[in-house]
Amino acid sequence: MVNNMVCDIYSGVCKPNEESEIEAINLNIDSPNLTLYYVTDPMCSHCWAFEPTLNKLLVQYGHLFNFQMVMGGLLEEWGDGPIDPANGIYKPADVTPHWQEVGKYSRMPIDGTIMEIDPVQSSYPASRLYKAIQQIDSPTTAIEFIRLVREAVFVFNQNISNPKVLKSIVQDLYKNNETINTATILDLANSKKGQELLQDDFNLVRQLGVRGFPTIVIVNSDNQGTKIVGGRDLNVYISAIETLNNNNKSAPKPLPDLGLYLKAQHRLFSKEIEFMYNIQQGEVAQFITHHLDPSTYVAKNMLGEDYYETTLD
Repeated sequence: MVNNMVCDIYSGVCKPNEESEIEAINLNIDSPNLTLYYVTDPMCSHCWAFEPTLNKLLVQYGHLFNFQMVMGGLLEEWGDGPIDPANGIYKPADVTPHWQEVGKYSRMPIDGTIMEIDPVQSSYPASRLYKAIQQIDSPTTAIEFIRLVREAVFVFNQNISNPKVLKSIVQDLYKNNETINTATILDLANSKKGQELLQDDFNLVRQLGVRGFPTIVIVNSDNQGTKIVGGRDLNVYISAIETLNNNNKSAPKPLPDLGLYLKAQHRLFSKEIEFMYNIQQGEVAQFITHHLDPSTYVAKNMLGEDYYETTLD
């Protein structure tokens, strides 16, 4: 089944999940409330495919838990030898068809040819920037940064290990914010402290027993938890949350107004709109016309997939 795929933390390759799909666990973690840990990486293609499910979970059920995105360290650097011969990964260019396959089945577009023409050498620089933004600004803004990084590498085919690309993404993130000094963020990310902050995430990943992405670990105040490996159906996460919350069922929050949601997200792909609003691909154009003022967005297409950008930034 295509959903049951993970990006392996040790080989750096996305492949079929060999772990139990859902596992009850006991952890020694100080969690006064229900906490949902999302273990991911900027270069994880299956995490990009998971965005529609994750975002709907956060929009409608995020009030039930504390959310923490954790960097897992998918690729520190390319070695001299084969990365994963069993899956045909000997060099960066071999990643391209794997990424494109993920983009095709998920309909979250992935170009992938960046790995042939200017390969991403490491996911650590972007991960350190995530931690720096989290430290200096907020976890929410850090999550927005990871979204921009994913769009850059998967959709717009940019090398996210290139310092100039990352600097541009940070500057774009803060283009309307005069209270944050982007140079301070970049300096922290490139410092020893930045690596220490990232190592804190790696330590948490080991404590959670995670070895592939995407993985969600949900823990309650009694240190009882559920580990869900790979992108699963939305109801799987809802069920786990309710079970760990003493089987208390909570009504989901209403779906957001599309105009407000697009403004907050800046860019939405057709698949995300379809999933969020329970509509079919062929209904999106009419849905957009009905719910959005034409002056508030522009429609574009990438790799055969429509997407929409706000003009209200």
